[in-house]
Amino acid sequence: MTRGPAGPATRLLHAGTPPLRDGSGPVNVPVVRTSTVRFGSVAAHEDLHRQRSAGERVATYGRHGLDTHRALEDAVTDLEGGHRAFLAPSGLGAISLVLLALLSPGDHALVADSVYAPVRRVDQTLLQRLGIELEYFSPAHEDLAALIRPKTRLVYLESPSSLLFEVLDLPALAAIARDRGVPLAMDNTWSGGWFHKPLSLGANISIQASTKYIAGHSDVMQGIVVVDSPALAAKLATAHEALGLSISADDAYLALRGLRTLPVRLAQHQRHATEVARWLQQQATVARVYYPALPEDAGHALWRRDFSGASGLVSFAFKDSDDRAARAFVDALRHFAIGASWGGYESLALLAPPERLRDHGYWRTQAPAGPVVRLHVGLEDPQDLIADLAQGLEHAARAVDWKNAA
Repeated sequence: MTRGPAGPATRLLHAGTPPLRDGSGPVNVPVVRTSTVRFGSVAAHEDLHRQRSAGERVATYGRHGLDTHRALEDAVTDLEGGHRAFLAPSGLGAISLVLLALLSPGDHALVADSVYAPVRRVDQTLLQRLGIELEYFSPAHEDLAALIRPKTRLVYLESPSSLLFEVLDLPALAAIARDRGVPLAMDNTWSGGWFHKPLSLGANISIQASTKYIAGHSDVMQGIVVVDSPALAAKLATAHEALGLSISADDAYLALRGLRTLPVRLAQHQRHATEVARWLQQQATVARVYYPALPEDAGHALWRRDFSGASGLVSFAFKDSDDRAARAFVDALRHFAIGASWGGYESLALLAPPERLRDHGYWRTQAPAGPVVRLHVGLEDPQDLIADLAQGLEHAARAVDWKNAA
């Protein structure tokens, strides 16, 4: 069946849908599990190997993925507006794939200072040992053009950033990288690929932890990389094959199923998070709320220009620099579980003391004096979540009183 022209939400619902065979077929692509691919003849086996060696997306072994994997790759490629997608066992695995595919010994890469913290562990434990240099910079405060060297082979960004949600001027940064012939990669996990389209704004690579908003139910570990060109696809394909990266067909199916409801889930996350963020702004013990959709946020103008919405992530800083109040607050929460991830239907809270902010590179930019709490605002009734936050702040206030009394 041939479908007519359609908008993004309609395409997302139908991308990767299996074709009808003999006049009928399932709505969802089946879960195709295998470790071995069978061939009808030696010639067929050799032909598929030749096709794969030439860069075609065919499977000669179960690790390469079959129908379920292809459907997810196709759907996310369409979502991001790219050329080809690659699946990885985690978001960090997807990031590592990009770094190892594009960087060689002696190469230099520029990395946004506030990038997802585990990138620094990949750097310290693996890339430095291979003779690859990652230089961290603040895109909002330093001149990217002046930092690019003859051996710079990648610019790696994340926007908004993981803890304080700084929004970068991606089109301007991408133009500089493009003029110097340096590919630019963007971690796009915050938007789920729905509210932000880095490839349309000049990025060459978009990376997501599909663990989070794409899968959407906190039951999948997965990453995905989407590239904008055949040349980058060839480099990623070589590294992907060499590293033996693979995900289960079941996880591919779960991510594909989550993808179908991404627009409606993110719209609800945004409504709830905006309500919570506005409430937090009114609290006397809160120094600052970090949420780009708020007009008062430093990145609001860029967010309005380059994004079509905001996700469920909200951070706020306490006025008191002692972290005992923040600890008491997080421990007292009942609807917000303590957890480091996000993107599922449930609400989560994570305490980020000053030393963790320094680990994320914020010591070079505009780190708050007090501890920060990152909230993932889920799909629960926002009034229940606000009531939970209110009683948590009461516990925090008592902790400050106890400190002063002591």
